[in-house]
Amino acid sequence: VQLQASGGGLVQPGGSLRLSCAASGSILSIYDMRWYRQAPGKQRDMVAVITSGGSANYADSVKGRFTISRDDAKRTIYLQMNSLKPEDTAVYYCNADIRILRTRDRDVYWGQGTLVTVSS
Repeated sequence: VQLQASGGGLVQPGGSLRLSCAASGSILSIYDMRWYRQAPGKQRDMVAVITSGGSANYADSVKGRFTISRDDAKRTIYLQMNSLKPEDTAVYYCNADIRILRTRDRDVYWGQGTLVTVSS
């Protein structure tokens, strides 16, 4: 199983970016999917989570600016980031609870991270 994150880049304050994270491999089921971020010198914090039923929750710092969504047919989650601030600069990681087909084991998988830089 692999999670592939994409969509990061350089954006000016007030701008927008859309991150994607696609899961691939022998997957039976995908449960909660999440976005985390880690700024230089800081711990990795959860930004948003979306359940298999589509319920979403956000960190207070991004509420009203970021939107998480998922497309189960594509096994992909998205993070629409609007009104970006310099403090949103970080490496963004996706993460998912996945049950694999062969053994029916359930585990947490991480993507490789994509860098978002908010700067003028």
